[in-house]
Amino acid sequence: MHFGKLKDYINGQWVSHTDAEYLKVYNPSTGEEICEVPITPTNQVEAAISAAEEAFKTWKNVSMEKRVKYLFDLRDALVQRHEELAQSIAIDQAKHISDARAEVNRAIQITETACGIPLMMTGNKFAINEDVDGEVIRESIGVVGALAPFNFPALVFGWFIPYAIGCGNTIVYKASEQSPLFMQKIMEIFEEIKLPKGVVNLVNGTKPVVEAMLNSPIIKAMAFVGSTPVGRIVAEGSAQTGKRSQVLAGAKNTLIVAEDANMDGFIQNYINSAYGAAGQRCMAGSIVAAVEDVYDEVKERMIKASKEVKIGDARDEDVFLGPVISQKSVDRCHYYIDLALKEGANLALDGRNPTLPEKNKNGYFVGPTIVSEVTPDMKIAVDEIFGPVVSLMKFKNVDEALEFFNNSDFGNGGSIFTESGLYAHKFLREANSGMIGVNVGVPASMPYLPFGGTRSSLFGSQIKAQGQDAVDFFTKRKACTVRFYGKN
Repeated sequence: MHFGKLKDYINGQWVSHTDAEYLKVYNPSTGEEICEVPITPTNQVEAAISAAEEAFKTWKNVSMEKRVKYLFDLRDALVQRHEELAQSIAIDQAKHISDARAEVNRAIQITETACGIPLMMTGNKFAINEDVDGEVIRESIGVVGALAPFNFPALVFGWFIPYAIGCGNTIVYKASEQSPLFMQKIMEIFEEIKLPKGVVNLVNGTKPVVEAMLNSPIIKAMAFVGSTPVGRIVAEGSAQTGKRSQVLAGAKNTLIVAEDANMDGFIQNYINSAYGAAGQRCMAGSIVAAVEDVYDEVKERMIKASKEVKIGDARDEDVFLGPVISQKSVDRCHYYIDLALKEGANLALDGRNPTLPEKNKNGYFVGPTIVSEVTPDMKIAVDEIFGPVVSLMKFKNVDEALEFFNNSDFGNGGSIFTESGLYAHKFLREANSGMIGVNVGVPASMPYLPFGGTRSSLFGSQIKAQGQDAVDFFTKRKACTVRFYGKN
């Protein structure tokens, strides 16, 4: 299946380019070319920004009722095209189809929450004294830019576009060049629901497109999800041009296993956390920190359960673990495994050459991998790998494991597995991370709670995604003081 040369969507029109460079996109499950995606020329990025600027002049004055009606129509279309959207993710991002369906479900839930923007947009008004009133008014901020990662095309769309336009802004959205198909279908939906032209504009590409957006004085805010190195560039570039920014960056999440943990519950959560979406989640559990009393049992159970994980094509229903996004990602996983062994760790389970179905021989696969006896000074315990590679570490007690967790450069998420209320309370109070859980492998926030980390996992405005935080990011507030004297 080949989708040909993809197009941008600018000012309500599909745009193809005769002068653009095109990148080949491959199905990670098979290595087959599936489409070509443009690096949108700078003049066309500027055209998209100008279209959004022109559309904002009228869109900001569209009634809240009408704006939210478009969100309801968007939600209905997402439900109607659910399977088609999930299949698009399973093709170019090669997220296993069950995970892809779950991601589309979450995008629907986020859009449903965004339909409640009128409640979240309400201001505050009070009587200062008998003659003077005080009032806070929320307003849209203008044209916003958004940069999406490859690993969650539907989720990040939900974080940015429904909230941005629901709050009265217009948007220029750059899809990931590695997984562009989902956003092509979303723009078809916006055509179907007759969203006014220029309100949402889609561009594609790499660094030159990002630079054009960062350098534009018209764009007033940038929203980003991706790696920490690129996130720093976006946050710094936004600051230099006076933009507000929301930058959700990298992660290195830890699952602490206390001596009283329910081991069956831990293993079930571990498999989903470490190997779901091939470990390419910002909420993936990439470190298991077990206290020494249960370390050997944890290791044995992890190995046994991981060996039972079925690997193969992302669209095969009976497969659990699909491929990583590219050969570069495979090489990165191998590099950290080899480096850990050189630094003194042991390879408890080697996933570097997994057994694959014949049709997937040219795909980009790494099997479940467990590197044991990892110590805090090793690179594999520090760096984000983004694949199904797990570090197993031993600590004397929960206090020592929590200290390690809090010393990480990252602060996106983490969990403790325990039946002790004391341990749970201690973790919830002391864990220095944006999203934490007890007996939960993936402590990702529900759509009505803020999503985002701390430290090197969040830059810019420090305002997170979803719910009230999203409304706070996509609006500006004015404080008003009002007095009327009446007739003399």
